[in-house]
Amino acid sequence: VQLVESGGGLAEAQAGGSLRLSCTASGFRFEDYAIGWFRQVPGKEREGVACISGTDSSTYYADSVKGRFTISSDNAKNTVYLQMNSLKPEDTAVYYCAVDLMELFVKLGYEGPYYGKDHWGKGTQVTVSS
Repeated sequence: VQLVESGGGLAEAQAGGSLRLSCTASGFRFEDYAIGWFRQVPGKEREGVACISGTDSSTYYADSVKGRFTISSDNAKNTVYLQMNSLKPEDTAVYYCAVDLMELFVKLGYEGPYYGKDHWGKGTQVTVSS
């Protein structure tokens, strides 16, 4: 399983601006799993941001990003996107693409199924300046 995030490596934006992150996956059937994004700030716990069901494309969001971020997927390209609008300085974090990550996706409201095959990528830095 491999997940590769892109979005500039070091994606920067001003408050109120927009960025789009992409994640290309390989090594598993895209349609069989939930895939999504979490973020982490040094010294803080990981925070689930959004996920999308592989079976019916239902989407789930953290309250902190609801209405501002949109997750989508292109199964033909095995790629998931995170469109981030109305960015705030508190969105600054390293963003990771993840698959089948029950620990965080369940907090977003996705009840499964889960298969115990959680993986995540190396992450991409998003910095939002005020």
